[in-house]
Amino acid sequence: MGQKRVSGTVTPPRATCAGEGGVATIAAGGGRTAFTARSEAPAATGGGARPAATGGTAGPGPEGGPAREPAAPHGPRRGALRRGSLGAGHILFFVVAAAAPLTAVLGGVPGAIAFGHPAGVPGAFVIAGLLYLAFAAGLTAMARHIANAGAFYAYIGAGLGPAAGLAGAFLALLAYQAIQIAVYGLLGLVLAQASAGLLPDGARAPWWAGSALAIAAVLACGRRNVLFSSRVLGVCLTLELGVLVAVDLAMLAHGGPQGWSLAPFAPREILAPGLGAAMVFVIACFVGFEATAIFGEEARRPAQDIPRATYGAVALIAVLYAASAYAALVFHGEAAVAEAARSDPTGLYLGPARALLGEGVAETMNLLLMLSLFACALSLHGAIARYLFALARNGVGTHWLATPHPRHGGPSRAGLAQSAAAAGMLAVFALTGQDPFAVVFSWMSALGSLAILAVQVLCAAAIIAFFRADPRGVGRFRRLVAPALAGAGLTACLLLVVMNLPLLAGSDSAEVHAFPALVALVGLAGAVLGRLKRPQPLRGDDAGGA
Repeated sequence: MGQKRVSGTVTPPRATCAGEGGVATIAAGGGRTAFTARSEAPAATGGGARPAATGGTAGPGPEGGPAREPAAPHGPRRGALRRGSLGAGHILFFVVAAAAPLTAVLGGVPGAIAFGHPAGVPGAFVIAGLLYLAFAAGLTAMARHIANAGAFYAYIGAGLGPAAGLAGAFLALLAYQAIQIAVYGLLGLVLAQASAGLLPDGARAPWWAGSALAIAAVLACGRRNVLFSSRVLGVCLTLELGVLVAVDLAMLAHGGPQGWSLAPFAPREILAPGLGAAMVFVIACFVGFEATAIFGEEARRPAQDIPRATYGAVALIAVLYAASAYAALVFHGEAAVAEAARSDPTGLYLGPARALLGEGVAETMNLLLMLSLFACALSLHGAIARYLFALARNGVGTHWLATPHPRHGGPSRAGLAQSAAAAGMLAVFALTGQDPFAVVFSWMSALGSLAILAVQVLCAAAIIAFFRADPRGVGRFRRLVAPALAGAGLTACLLLVVMNLPLLAGSDSAEVHAFPALVALVGLAGAVLGRLKRPQPLRGDDAGGA
């Protein structure tokens, strides 16, 4: 093949989730390291990718996308994921499911209202949405040139060098694995509570049994074709959004003590004291949207599908959460909503659902909470597996992980390794008697939110660096202004999370205070390994100017 070288809850006042997939490789040559790209994709006619002669260079990708080369005729080869499996809608299902909308609304929104300035929370979600739209502008500009299962690994490596790229990969793995562990812990607890009415003599299954069952179900779904997982997530997400919209509309139609007002979106309310504490929970609710880049290799039209899915995910999440926060504010009234959120976080929405729509809807929300957590875990499973696949493909880890499923074309071996790691970590929590909500869910979700913010800050810097030497036809706003604004905003959010970690984690323990040091050490370990190991050339649908 030719090569193309490129420079370069149940009741949480805190919650969130996230998901990903894609990778870049780092090559050593002539005493220096460099990112290189080689991609394999089906040849197309009429403007699509054209076959490259042996030893030649890949032709342009479809519709201005990353350059591609023809794939082997008999299914995916080692180191290559199945091309053309996903459209923009499928990718949207993956990343919004990773954000776990119902879990975030029942947990994250009450946290922001309880500890921030209640009247400013709806506007805070709008501000966060604008911040992430700016981040998405630069992210999607880079996605036109690098479509890789390693996503942040590839982007940061292309912009800031191999050492920084591997540091970003380690931090992304830490973030997604921590959040997935949090989700498994909470899902196990919810399943254990549900089992109380099914077992004799009031017996209840241990929380870890429910977590183990969830791991097995996620692994079974994850081993199938990526389109299968996308359809499962689509069903779960549609049900989640349906019930949330129904409850929000019912609360808004009912009204409240102060009635309707646009004051919550006014600057004086958004910027009032308490914004910092609210933003800690607000930003955590967005974790997962950035995972769109992971699916670049498997997208039908990466240059179009990744931007559409990314912008769509940010807009959907921002509008849904802002509307849900506003509905709670209207229904309960500004004077009472904070106390309602502190005394019974999930009751902030379950109470109105029961009163306005009936007991059946409230019970449906409890059931859909389990589906929301499962969808989040499945989405994260795909993200982590693709990072492991991409790293192994680049020589970081065993090559056994870089072999796709012979029939479905997904990173099945990497998924098996990821599930085994999750099971091992949950076993440690179970054997040491840790509380599944207060420790497993709350601590791990806080750690994951902290780590993913660090990766996003690195990525914003990498976008600027990537386009600095060669703008590649990208306008100044997308390659410089937007990522600079996003980087500054995300850095401020990272500092806010560090300063308010006990609030987000629900604990003032020494272990929680050590999380920033842990994140720094993991990133440093990746950077050191990136300098020592000299990974192999970048494989996948990764590069090339558009």
